[in-house]
Amino acid sequence: MDSAKRVMSGTWGEVWLDNDYVSECYGMQAKAAFNKQDVQICGRMVVDKKVTNITCTGSLRLHKVSSRMAIKIGKAIKDGRDLRFTVISKLADPDAYGAERVVLSNVSFDDLTIADWEVATNGKVEAPFTFTDYNFLDTVEAR
Repeated sequence: MDSAKRVMSGTWGEVWLDNDYVSECYGMQAKAAFNKQDVQICGRMVVDKKVTNITCTGSLRLHKVSSRMAIKIGKAIKDGRDLRFTVISKLADPDAYGAERVVLSNVSFDDLTIADWEVATNGKVEAPFTFTDYNFLDTVEAR
C-alpha cells in the first residue's frame, strides 16, 4: 500500500437485489464460516481440525425509506413460498486500486421486519440472510 487513501471506504458501496439497485442500503456483510471436525492424529497431543463444510451468512443494513422488503418477501412467505434472490455487492472507492464486485446466489432472507420505529430516530432495518454460493466478478489487487 503506497498511501492511506488506498483503503476502501464503505461510502462507495452499492447493492443490487435481483437487478434492482438498493439505494437505501448503508451497509452489507457476507461471510463464509468454516465448519470443522476434530481430527486426532496418533502420536500427537494436539487435536487438528478438518474443514467439512461452510455456512454462508450475511446481512443488509437499510435506511427505512420504503416497504421494499415487505413487497419482495412479505406475501410470498405468508403463502408458504421460499423465495430466493441474487445479491450483488460493489465497493468502488475512487482512490482505491480498483473495484470489487461479488455476486451472492440463492439468497434466503431469515426474517422480515414488519415494524420497528422510535420517536426522533431515523428508521433502519437489518435484513439477515443465508446464501449457498458466491463468485467474485471483480477483484482488487494492490499495485
